[in-house]
Amino acid sequence: MQCHQTSFTLSTAGRGPLRLTARVAECVRDSGIHTGLCHVFCQHTSASLLITENADPAVLRDLEGHLTRAVPDGDPRYTHDQEGPDDMSAHIRSILTGSGLTVPIRQGRLALGTWQGLFLWEHRAQGHARTLVVTCFGTAAS
Repeated sequence: MQCHQTSFTLSTAGRGPLRLTARVAECVRDSGIHTGLCHVFCQHTSASLLITENADPAVLRDLEGHLTRAVPDGDPRYTHDQEGPDDMSAHIRSILTGSGLTVPIRQGRLALGTWQGLFLWEHRAQGHARTLVVTCFGTAAS
């Protein structure tokens, strides 16, 4: 059994999705793992990770619209607002969508479905630097 871990930092442009599939696939290739698992972890409490539709951008817009309606910025019931009106809503959105993903590795590649893609979702209105840790473990090609 082998394990390979790497991290990288991305700059976001503010609220919304950032495609990660190619960057994580590169980490899998570099790991040398042929069969196993790839785990991606976001080291932040106001951004999250998602696996969702990667072909139709309307899906991403609809997801953002849903989160905006379900968890509005500046809700007067929130007491945590140290960094502005999007502070607590960003934390709630992150909890609802999750900070980690695990994807199977098959034949040295991410075993995603045809229409699946990996995304970092920035929940703050302003852009931030976001660090992700990618851990691949399994067996190498024989």
